[in-house]
Amino acid sequence: MEASRVSRLNAVIHERARLGIMSVLAAQPALTFSELKAYLGLTDGNLSVHLRILERAGYVSAEKKFVDRKPQTTVRVTRKGRLAFEHYVDVLRDVVGK
Repeated sequence: MEASRVSRLNAVIHERARLGIMSVLAAQPALTFSELKAYLGLTDGNLSVHLRILERAGYVSAEKKFVDRKPQTTVRVTRKGRLAFEHYVDVLRDVVGK
């Protein structure tokens, strides 16, 4: 395997937790923070850090509002994020030869 193919993997997405976030959001484009946390088994702090990194890259957006007087954050994959994830999957297929 050529090292150059592996180096084409998006480093922002490639980290395990962020890959999980992007994978879940690829299947369900909008989820609450609590739903993401439950799907991925991450702590509040860990999920927050990874979401911030993805948000800075423009891959996800977060909307905060109150529902029944409780704060609720909904996370969505952006168009840029969807395209980056699709490219990541294409590069991964190339790396594994499928």
